[in-house]
Amino acid sequence: MDYKYIEQLLERYWEAETTPQEENILKAFFSQTEIPENLRRYQPLFEYEQAAAEEEKLGDDFDRKVMAQIRALNPQQQGSGLRVKARKLTIGQRLRPFYRAVAAVAIVLLLGTVAQSAFRNVGSNEPWDYNSEGYADTYQKPEEALDAGLDGLAEIKAMLNSEEDTDSLKHNMVKP
Repeated sequence: MDYKYIEQLLERYWEAETTPQEENILKAFFSQTEIPENLRRYQPLFEYEQAAAEEEKLGDDFDRKVMAQIRALNPQQQGSGLRVKARKLTIGQRLRPFYRAVAAVAIVLLLGTVAQSAFRNVGSNEPWDYNSEGYADTYQKPEEALDAGLDGLAEIKAMLNSEEDTDSLKHNMVKP
């Protein structure tokens, strides 16, 4: 059987050029049980439209009931409608989204610059900027350095455990 008329209606339906009567023809056609294989893929669409049309819709008194509940929650606004108070926006409030966008761009640029400089220096064979000749060893043996470090830590521990007032601000204050 030739279904050219249905295919033409479908083409007009996709372009939103069909009349309600033509759409009813399509709905009736796709509600049949035997539909050609090439048109079967459109059947769920028209079945859904028909099911959606049969669903329960909001009643005419829905708006009135919602408005009554809103007024019950806020009894100060008893009137014909809800009143909305206008707010004045300052220039700072209006530009706040712009400031956020500028900050985001600045962060992205900063991170990009840091990453770029880090990647540039990874493969370079430049000498490390450390002047070893400017430093001299204080101790000749590692044991002497360890003993000196432990002595320094012991002094710090003794200072922290002492009962004396070690607060420099209290020592420098003039008593009346």
